[in-house]
Amino acid sequence: MPTYLTLLNYTEQGIATVESSPNRIEASKALAEELGGEFQDFYLTFGRFDGVAIVEFPDDETAAEYALRIGKGGNAQTETLRAFSEGEFREIAERLA
Repeated sequence: MPTYLTLLNYTEQGIATVESSPNRIEASKALAEELGGEFQDFYLTFGRFDGVAIVEFPDDETAAEYALRIGKGGNAQTETLRAFSEGEFREIAERLA
């Protein structure tokens, strides 16, 4: 399954209730599973983004639905990136030769 990195920033609502974030992560895991995906990991981060979720989904449409549903909760804004593994990158690079 394709891998997606969801970059998260807390909204005012989300940071005001940050102590509930572990419960929201569990809800995100359940949502990913409900959509046919697999939640891989979550990291709290410093810098431009407050957190990163690594999730696998069957396709881009499912990843988009996941991001929209997370955003709809009002606790975080998201930016989602399609991530290619090193092996996938090597296959793409080989086609360029």
